Amino acid sequence: MTDPAAQRQQVIERFGLNAATLESLDAYADLLARWQKKINLVGPSTIQALWQRHIWDSLQLASLLPQGAPSVADLGSGAGLPGLLLAQMRPVTLHSVESDSRKIAFQRQALAQMAFCGKVVLHNKRAEALTPLNADVITARAFAPLQSLLPLGYHHCHETTEWILPKGQNVEAELEEATKCWTFKVKTVHSETHEEARVLCLSEVKPR
Repeated sequence: MTDPAAQRQQVIERFGLNAATLESLDAYADLLARWQKKINLVGPSTIQALWQRHIWDSLQLASLLPQGAPSVADLGSGAGLPGLLLAQMRPVTLHSVESDSRKIAFQRQALAQMAFCGKVVLHNKRAEALTPLNADVITARAFAPLQSLLPLGYHHCHETTEWILPKGQNVEAELEEATKCWTFKVKTVHSETHEEARVLCLSEVKPR
């Protein structure tokens, strides 16, 4: 489905969005579409499917966050996906980590126009250059393959940190490669937005 209005309506119905949250998401969608003309925030071919490919795809992760988890680190956050939208839905402290100053500028503008359940802290640095965030949840979307992401995230986690990671059709190959150097428990959840996509829920992540 490529009709933006129909996609938006589906998202409203799927997540039971209230007027305040919808106003924020509308502001975000409008801002992203305008900034996309200047810098590449998301894949150009996905703009017409923004509500499904990016907003719905991010919001579905909110139900996977462990109850009571106060802090989330979104690594390589780009346009603030999924982190900014998770902070719309849950009262977390979000650490949005992005090294590209232009994308941080976009997120800063989004913060000025949106209202959040939680607190948002922007970090304009590479993940490996940051002081450990000690996050309760690590997430990352379209950032790095699992075998590269785990060492970056491990720097910012503690013993009970959970990882919520949307992945594409190469998820099995990524898992196989990652297990050569890492141990973890994994639960795989089917994505609501693409039949071949999965969300990996990892816990007890440790290097071998």
